Amino acid sequence: MERKDFEFEDDDIITMVAQDGTEIDFIEIADIYYEGNYYVIAQPVELLEGMEEDSALVFKVEEDKKGETKFTIELDDDIVDAVFKEYDRLYDEAQDED
Repeated sequence: MERKDFEFEDDDIITMVAQDGTEIDFIEIADIYYEGNYYVIAQPVELLEGMEEDSALVFKVEEDKKGETKFTIELDDDIVDAVFKEYDRLYDEAQDED
């Protein structure tokens, strides 16, 4: 998927364009760096079939040869688990500071 644009309201909204041209809006939950790569945890504004309200997806963020930002859904369960674990750690750390 390709990142199309941002809208800034209460939450950060990312509009991604699927390979078939369908636009899907996601709520950006977190930016996570893991093992030298950049990931975004995001949830579709309109949940996809089979998703629960507390479900989110992990996208690897990279720049293509043209310099455009590309989002690729991460399918490696070990990486997805590690990204969520890092998110939980950072969240807990932020709560401890309050």
